[in-house]
Amino acid sequence: MSSVTMTGPLSEGEVGGWPGASTAEAFASAVDSGRLDLPFPGGGRTGERWAALAALAEQDLCLARLAEGHTDALAILAELGAPPPRAGSRWGVWAAQPPGPALNATMTGGQWRLDGTKQYCSGARSCTDALVTAAAPDGNRLFAVGTAGLVPIPGTWAAIGMAASDTLDVRFDSVPAVPAGSPGCYISRPGFAHGGAGVAACWYGGARAVGRTLLAAAAQRDIGPHALAHLGAVDIALRTAKTGLDQASDEIDADPEDRAGGGRLRALRVRAHVEAVATEVMHRVGRALGAGPLCRDEAHSRRVADLTVYLRQHHAERDLAALGTLVADNGTQW
Repeated sequence: MSSVTMTGPLSEGEVGGWPGASTAEAFASAVDSGRLDLPFPGGGRTGERWAALAALAEQDLCLARLAEGHTDALAILAELGAPPPRAGSRWGVWAAQPPGPALNATMTGGQWRLDGTKQYCSGARSCTDALVTAAAPDGNRLFAVGTAGLVPIPGTWAAIGMAASDTLDVRFDSVPAVPAGSPGCYISRPGFAHGGAGVAACWYGGARAVGRTLLAAAAQRDIGPHALAHLGAVDIALRTAKTGLDQASDEIDADPEDRAGGGRLRALRVRAHVEAVATEVMHRVGRALGAGPLCRDEAHSRRVADLTVYLRQHHAERDLAALGTLVADNGTQW
């Protein structure tokens, strides 16, 4: 990848006063401290990488969302043979392509430039740089951009859940960009599936935090047999999720280039499994403890709201249908 001068983040004046400012500060601190210098997927320590993301998610799902994007961007750059990013830079991966406004890339005077709107840009005001997908004349491409001069669009994130993840639509107006890899490389590379599976580690960490509310209640008082039954079910669910993540990480480390072609199937399975577990954990904790924690425990209420939104990165029946198609076409062993 050719070089480009990456400028800094948006000014403090533009950032100040928004709800996720403290999360942005924690994100910057995590980058500066080296906490996010995680092993790359497939290097023999994928389980360690995912454990670190799960721990961050258990602490704060919005922080984990920013951290996951940053660490995914570093892994992508390394996989594509790009130079290491400069110290202290904070990266996002802005690759969502839902219906609606789009981002286009054109070559002007020997320089790629981006125009249009990119939706769902986590870290819109807290990242210094981003990897962005855009439609180019030769196909869908991945580009590296600096965030200075970009225009986050106020009001494009209305949800309470994940509000501090700084996820906004961003407007590009002839923004200079550097191509990262060839057309289509973002989704065709082995690391695409590895990264997709890694997001489930964040969901698992969030579910673990929600489950701890029920565990803490059981340690403090007699919660009764029905709530204890829910706690038992939560224990089983979370342990099966961790087992699935551990197995997936071992499989990635055993075949980092995905020569066996199982990466997409693996990612769909682990994401669906952890999504179902996290949904079950929220459901059971709510039934076990009633409205109390949701109404009186701000941290728990925020975790539930954040996790509910974060889980929608799983595309529900659409992803299950994709999984079913792979199983039907290729068979499986149960």
